[in-house]
Amino acid sequence: MLRERAGSGSVTLTLPEGARVRDALDSLADLAEGIPLVMAVNREYASEEQVLDAGDELALIPPVSGGSTQAAPWVRVSSEPLSLDALAARVRDPGAGAVVTFSGVTREVAQLDYEAYVEMAEERMAEIAAAAVARHGLCAAAVEHRVGEVPLSEPSVIVAASAPHRGEAFAGAREIIDRVKAEAPIWKKEEEHWVKGAPPPGVPPSPPPPPR
Repeated sequence: MLRERAGSGSVTLTLPEGARVRDALDSLADLAEGIPLVMAVNREYASEEQVLDAGDELALIPPVSGGSTQAAPWVRVSSEPLSLDALAARVRDPGAGAVVTFSGVTREVAQLDYEAYVEMAEERMAEIAAAAVARHGLCAAAVEHRVGEVPLSEPSVIVAASAPHRGEAFAGAREIIDRVKAEAPIWKKEEEHWVKGAPPPGVPPSPPPPPR
């Protein structure tokens, strides 16, 4: 929605030394009018009080929509169709007695359109998956999210987790999908309307500027 208003994927701001995130928001009041937002500076969620340095990347985001080998979790945001079998193959491990997979599919509407702040989304997904690996003793974990048009009954997000026992694998997969849905900067448009989301846990949204 912000990109559509701006007619561009990014804008360059000139701010005085010591400017904070709120100063950047004030300069973009017309662009952000009526939209609750969360902010990220250099791909980390930030408050309005954070000081900005020259060259910082400030993202305005509508509220969204490890184990025995110690390999880094596999994560990907892609416009290509997702394969649950291929993802499950990525987490297979000689020490794994269980592999749990989850597939979230489009339902009820002909298609959904997903958009993401891809670089930050992949970093956040990797952090979430790595945390689940450490917390539940997983052998491996992987998660992929699709962007663009996702037709009816096709997966928009898939998760795989392997562990020595099924309890840990189920718990790890559940934690990953729940946190990805809550924290990754990915949102969706349904029937030409952006679906209302919620701020990530612990990140209050910036109130929209008052109407003029």
